[in-house]
Amino acid sequence: MNRYDNRRALVTGGGSGIGQATVLRMLAEGGRVVAADVSESGLADTVTKAGDAADRLHTVVVNIADEASAKAGVADAVEWLGGLDALVNAAGILRSSHTEQTTVEEFEQVIRINLVGTFLVIRESIPALLEGNGAAVVNFSSTSAMFAHPYMAAYAASKGGVQSMTHALAAEYATRGIRFTAVQPGSISSGMTDGSGQSQQSHGPGLPEDADMRLFMKLTPALGQGFAGPETVASVVAMLASDDGKFITGTEVRVDGGTHF
Repeated sequence: MNRYDNRRALVTGGGSGIGQATVLRMLAEGGRVVAADVSESGLADTVTKAGDAADRLHTVVVNIADEASAKAGVADAVEWLGGLDALVNAAGILRSSHTEQTTVEEFEQVIRINLVGTFLVIRESIPALLEGNGAAVVNFSSTSAMFAHPYMAAYAASKGGVQSMTHALAAEYATRGIRFTAVQPGSISSGMTDGSGQSQQSHGPGLPEDADMRLFMKLTPALGQGFAGPETVASVVAMLASDDGKFITGTEVRVDGGTHF
């Protein structure tokens, strides 16, 4: 049984990392999916990896931090899908720096993409979701929203905002048929954590060169060997956005291999 048969989904940040893994997981389960990303090359890579399922995949170049682009991208997605049942907001960036060296522009860039961008995509998607089947939204928070990750003040603030917004939206739309949940990835290997990505979902530099690595010893996963792959989070996202998660709303699920107990 494919959980995404006859299910229509929009995934931002679908050009790499967890966003791409989520697109591929939903396609594998029979869904029709729109992958949105700021990176054309990343989207092309997603299409290639989709293989025979590419006929159920549509891509759209979107800068979620830009209101006009977010509006146009969601409209394109809804038109191609003929409606919308699931939205996954995986797009985001990570920036690490010493706080005293962080400019207002750098801080605002992270907030603009991670928090405001998520809001814009949700706002534009709500009319279609209200008409959807088993409508669900999965947002991306982070373990940084609840635990101390040094050098990431802007990122932590943005993800804390996403998490709080998720709870507020869940309460607002609980009686109108839309569920809102969030995932908290941690210790996941992706372009966002290694700085290799080019999309909004995965573009981020490493730690400051003089970072005190002793502060990161507690961020080692308790399960397995090293960081897990993005498909580890994609499987949880796919559950939350499917009917298997129909009794889950207004909460977050941590996926970090026991990094934080």
